[in-house]
Amino acid sequence: MLRRLFGPIWRRLPRSLRRVGILISESQFTVTAGAVLLDEDGKVLLLQHRFRPGRGWGIPGGFLRSGEQPEAALRRELREEIGREPSELTLAFVRTLKHVRQVETVFLGRMDGDVRSDSDEIGEAAWFAPDNLPADLTRDQRDLIRRALKG
Repeated sequence: MLRRLFGPIWRRLPRSLRRVGILISESQFTVTAGAVLLDEDGKVLLLQHRFRPGRGWGIPGGFLRSGEQPEAALRRELREEIGREPSELTLAFVRTLKHVRQVETVFLGRMDGDVRSDSDEIGEAAWFAPDNLPADLTRDQRDLIRRALKG
């Protein structure tokens, strides 16, 4: 009933007011892009982030900037964190995290060769066999890796 009553009014509002109405009434999310990157031996690249206390190791990635596409954001984050980009990337999956109101875009990719921390944000970068991941890797990060590798 409300739709029928307010629909004609809504459609006559200026586009800018409709947009503000949507922003106020709809949920807001942050968006991230991350990657499970494999080397030529099938090892997974993990980074130890300095600004995530208690988090330890994790897959590389970060937040999208306004107007940025997920793959472009991931490539930018990798350049900033380790000074390199992957040779291949494919979308593995997208998920939402309701408790932090976040949408995560996870890619599966390939990157060969040695890696090093190229940022104050990253303490260490290293390759790990999927069956020998660091002990302090969170269950959530293990699940992301497992899910991406399953395809």
